[in-house]
Amino acid sequence: MEICFLGQDNLPVLAREYNQYGAGGAQVQMTLIAKALVECGHKVSMVVGDYGQEDGVVWQGVKTYKTYKPNEGLPLIRFVYPRWTSTWSALARADADVYFTSCAGMQVGLLASFCKSVNKKFIFRMASDTDADPRKLLIRHWRDKWLYEYGLNRAERILCQNEKQRQLLEYNYSLNATLSRSIVESPLEDFVLHERNIEILWVGNLRNIKRPDLAIELGRRMPKRYLHMVGGPLAGFSELFESIQEVAESLSNITFYGRVPYHDVGDLYDRTRVFVNTSDSEGFPNTYLQSWRRGVPVVAFFDPDGLICREGLGYAVGSMDEMQQAIEKLLSDDAEWHQISGRCRTYMERHHGDEEVLGPYLEALEHAKNA
Repeated sequence: MEICFLGQDNLPVLAREYNQYGAGGAQVQMTLIAKALVECGHKVSMVVGDYGQEDGVVWQGVKTYKTYKPNEGLPLIRFVYPRWTSTWSALARADADVYFTSCAGMQVGLLASFCKSVNKKFIFRMASDTDADPRKLLIRHWRDKWLYEYGLNRAERILCQNEKQRQLLEYNYSLNATLSRSIVESPLEDFVLHERNIEILWVGNLRNIKRPDLAIELGRRMPKRYLHMVGGPLAGFSELFESIQEVAESLSNITFYGRVPYHDVGDLYDRTRVFVNTSDSEGFPNTYLQSWRRGVPVVAFFDPDGLICREGLGYAVGSMDEMQQAIEKLLSDDAEWHQISGRCRTYMERHHGDEEVLGPYLEALEHAKNA
């Protein structure tokens, strides 16, 4: 098949030379899926933003077509030109059999309208539980919300990350979704416990839903333990970033990195003993997979489909007190850490190899191509 991924922010994950720009979990997953499909012998392209690169450049077997710069064009007018026009133009140049996008946003509606105009089909993959709840959509403008829901209702197939997303989508939109696991790259190095010099790691985009304030509170509650925080500023959340950075840098037991490129953040996971997640809502966090692949237990409020508890991959907690106690146990009890670390590795080997993960994607793409 010829498959095109629409992901305006995907290039920093695909091309190391642009990794100084930010990227989130949806961008990581789309890029890893695209690379895995190349390995399977499919022809894969990707529509991405204009970072100054040439159009048509190939990275890791994926041919890229560029659209527009982040702030290009005049206010109000730029929604049509250059955003709509350049996106359609890049999608047309890709001329794929099937198109694929992820994450709630206006691009879903743009892709749906394009595919309708050229009689092609597309697949949408949810990136967060909020993608299935119209009351919690992480979309600012009503116009973009309308476009998202327009596109969502016209996707040939919808893929979701957990059972909660599937149920929310059915309840809120009367649409069906297929469960699909996330893909993860293997670490380059494997550190034993005594070589891991990062006690606690927190990674996330600095926006309210990720609750970086609770990571700060955790650092205050555990002054004898060292917390490392990774997260860059997002549009609309610059004040939050600055306040978190200021407080974090005032605490001697918190190391604040700001944004760390995707290609470099793995070095931090390699050296970590415990990963923490304080988010209010997620989909299926890439951070969990990156941790478990390295045998790092996860302590979190968010437990997708009860997986952490069911498989013993760390601790799912309900309060800051419980989180503190769970972290302290893992840091002070080496036997407990090794036992959970082993379960993390075993789970990942069993459920998140490329062959196990790609099945639902290949089936959905084949269906869309022949629909």
